[in-house]
Amino acid sequence: MSLALHLVTVVLLGFLAALLHLPPLVGFITAGFVLGATGVETLPWLSTVGDLGAALLLFSIGLDLDLRTLGRKVIAGTAAVTMAVITAITALVVGLVVLVAGLAVGATAGWGAALLVGFALASSSTIVIMKILEDRDDASALYGRVAVGTSILQDTTSIVLLVLISGQAPSPWALALLLLVPAARAVGWLLRRVQHREVLMLLGITLALMPGYELFELVGLPGTLGALVVGALLASHPSAAELAASFRPVQELFLVAFFVSIGTAGLPGPGPVVMALVLVVLLPLRSAAYTGVLWLMRLRHRSAVLTGLAVASYSELALVVAGVGVGQGVLGPEWLQSLSLAVALSFVVASVVNKRASGLVRTVSHALPDHGEDALHPAEAPVDLAGVRAVVFGMGRVGRATYRRLLADLEPERPETIPVMGVDSDADKVERLTGLGLNVVEGDATDTDFWARLGSGEVRTAVLAMSEPGANLAVLDWIEHHGFAGEVLAVARFNDEAAQMHARGVDAVVNLYDGVGEALAEAAHGRTAGAGSRPPLSAAG
Repeated sequence: MSLALHLVTVVLLGFLAALLHLPPLVGFITAGFVLGATGVETLPWLSTVGDLGAALLLFSIGLDLDLRTLGRKVIAGTAAVTMAVITAITALVVGLVVLVAGLAVGATAGWGAALLVGFALASSSTIVIMKILEDRDDASALYGRVAVGTSILQDTTSIVLLVLISGQAPSPWALALLLLVPAARAVGWLLRRVQHREVLMLLGITLALMPGYELFELVGLPGTLGALVVGALLASHPSAAELAASFRPVQELFLVAFFVSIGTAGLPGPGPVVMALVLVVLLPLRSAAYTGVLWLMRLRHRSAVLTGLAVASYSELALVVAGVGVGQGVLGPEWLQSLSLAVALSFVVASVVNKRASGLVRTVSHALPDHGEDALHPAEAPVDLAGVRAVVFGMGRVGRATYRRLLADLEPERPETIPVMGVDSDADKVERLTGLGLNVVEGDATDTDFWARLGSGEVRTAVLAMSEPGANLAVLDWIEHHGFAGEVLAVARFNDEAAQMHARGVDAVVNLYDGVGEALAEAAHGRTAGAGSRPPLSAAG
C-alpha cells in the first residue's frame, strides 16, 4: 500500500507541476514533503535508489567531461572566488541571525559552526545544474560547461573538508584506485565490441555502480565521486556519448527517487524552518556572486547571468557535511533539519527561476556595464570571417592536415588575410596553433552562442573534422539552419553516420579510420575551385 501511495502522489504532483508550467522536479520534491508530513510509511529502499540515480548522473557527467577544462581560469578561478565569497556571506548572516534572534537552531551555534554551515552551502548541486541544462539542451554551451566545472571543483573541495572534519582518513587501500587508470583501457576494448544496446545499458550501469560507487565507498570515499571519476576515465572513448545515452531512462527514473527522498523526513520545527527560509533568501546573492565574477572575467552578459541562475541551488553534499559536523559536535542536531529543508527549497527555487531565465537575462543585462566586443573573453569574442573562404571545424590531426592543404590551394583576397580559419573548443590547442601562425579561434561549434558570434563573410567551404561522437552532425544542423549551401566535407566515425551525411547532401564523406587525413585533404583540394558560386556562411539565417 505504501508503494502505491508513493507512486500516486508522485505522479499527481509531477503532473500538477507540469500543468502549472513548472519543472517536474518541483512536483517530485513536493511529493516527498507531502508523504513525510502525512506520516506515510517511508519506503526503505527509496533513499538507496535515489543515491544510485545520483551516481548514474555523475557517471554520465564524467563521460562528457574534459578534465583539462577544470584547470582553466574561467572555471577554477570562478570556483575558488565564489566559494570564498559565498562561504563568508553565509557564515556572517548565519552567525548574526543566531546571535541577534537567538533562534534555537542548534546546541552549538558559534562562529565556528556558522563558518562550517557557510562552507557546506558554498557548493551548487551538480544534479540540479545538469537537469536544468538538459531541459534546455545547453550542456555543451559555454555557460553550461562553466556551471558544471565549478560545481565539480567545489564538490571535490567539500569532499576534502569531509575527510578533515571527520578525522577519519580513507583506507590505505584507496591507493589501489589508481589501478582504475589502466583498467579503463580494458573497459575501452570491451566497449568497442558491444553491439547490442541492452548490453551496453547494463554495462554502463555496472561501471557506474561497481568500480565507481561501491569501490569508492569500500575505501572510505564518497561513492558519487567514484562514479564521476570512472566516467571521466572513459570520456575520451569514441562510444562515451552512446554509453551515456543507453542508461539515461534508468537514470531519470532513479533520480525521481532521489528528489522524492529529500522531503520524506517531513518538516522540522519552527526554529529550523525560520533558519531554512533565511538561507533561501540568500540564494539571489549566490547567483549575483557568480554573475559578478564571470562578468569580471569578461564573459558576455548572457553567459554570466545564465551561469548564475544555473548554480542557484545548494548542493546535496551540504547534508553530508552537516551530518559529519553533527557527529563531531560542531553543529547541533537541528542544523541538519534546517539544511535539509534549505537544500530542498533551493532545488525548487532554482528550477522555477531557470524556467523564466530569458526575462531575467534581459533585466540583469541592462544593469551590467558593457565590456565592448574587443574586450570579451576569447571564447566569447566575435569571429571575423572577412577574407575567409574555408572553415575547418575541429583542429585535431585530420583538421590540421585539411587546413594546410586548403591553405596551399586558396589564394588570399588581400595580402593581410588568411583564407582558411580553424575552429576548436580546446583553448590550449588554439593557443598552441595560433603561436605556430595558424588562423584558429576558440569556439564550440555545437553551441548556440558560437553561431551568434559569427560576422559576415564569404565562406565557400566548410570542413567538419570534429572527433567527438555526433558533433559533426550537430554542426551540420547549424550550417543548414544558417542557409549555407557551399561545399561541405565531413568525417564520419560509423557507416550509419556517413549514410546520414550523404542523405543530407554533404559533398564528401570519409571514414575516420581510413587514412582520413589525406582523404579529406584530397577532397578539399579537388573541390575548392568549384565552390565560388555558393551562398556564404555567416551568422544571418
